[in-house]
Amino acid sequence: MSKVETSIIINRPLEEVFAYLSDLRNASQWQSGVLEVRQTPESPVGIGTKVTLVRTFLGRKVGMTSEIVEYEPNTKLTFKSTSGPVPTEGSYLFESAVEGTKFTARIEVQPGGFFALAEPVFARMLSRNLEAALGDAKDLVESQAVVASS
Repeated sequence: MSKVETSIIINRPLEEVFAYLSDLRNASQWQSGVLEVRQTPESPVGIGTKVTLVRTFLGRKVGMTSEIVEYEPNTKLTFKSTSGPVPTEGSYLFESAVEGTKFTARIEVQPGGFFALAEPVFARMLSRNLEAALGDAKDLVESQAVVASS
């Protein structure tokens, strides 16, 4: 099993950061390689919401469906894959910080087949991708706030 955790400070209020990043339909805007996001039901995210992400992975289109298993507004969102090539569990954690909001993403994957053999490489790739995604989320949320307040 590979576990990765990364945190970043986003210079925006907690409620604003949570509202944007917990709406998983926005994932394609801050996660590289996400081509499409489908959510059921379309209503606001909550326990039981299912989200399918279609992304490119090693040059191929891959879909993964996850279900929200924990949802605490302005605090936590936890999801668990229900289908896809690699069993995955993850959490997004949100905490108030002096500079704005501390956003932490935790991902656990259970690679099988070829990926089980290459787990150290897979874990490093996952870590790099997660760090880049959090950087992109920070840039996006902070720049949207500037545009919104102009």
